[in-house]
Amino acid sequence: MSYYGNLYQNEELSHRAKTVYMYLHDRSDAAGACWPGVKRIASDLKLSRRTVQRALGDLEQAGLVSRRSRYRPNGSLTSNLYQIAARKGKNSQSSAKGGL
Repeated sequence: MSYYGNLYQNEELSHRAKTVYMYLHDRSDAAGACWPGVKRIASDLKLSRRTVQRALGDLEQAGLVSRRSRYRPNGSLTSNLYQIAARKGKNSQSSAKGGL
């Protein structure tokens, strides 16, 4: 079965959540980390920002993605760090594609 086989069969996840999960998976490094902003995800997938936010919430609730806030040196917020749960714990060099 393909990597996404279980994702396709998950009837509890919306199509928007599946789409955003595949996007994050594609953008993540070998450890499953990436940091694209909601605006970037929405633009790339041709979805509204609010739809992306709902999808991210669905993915967190399903335990497929975790989200951690990131901060600039001046203390202001920047894009979140997303961790794909299925890939957590693997060693990698930091080469995530955040799209910033």
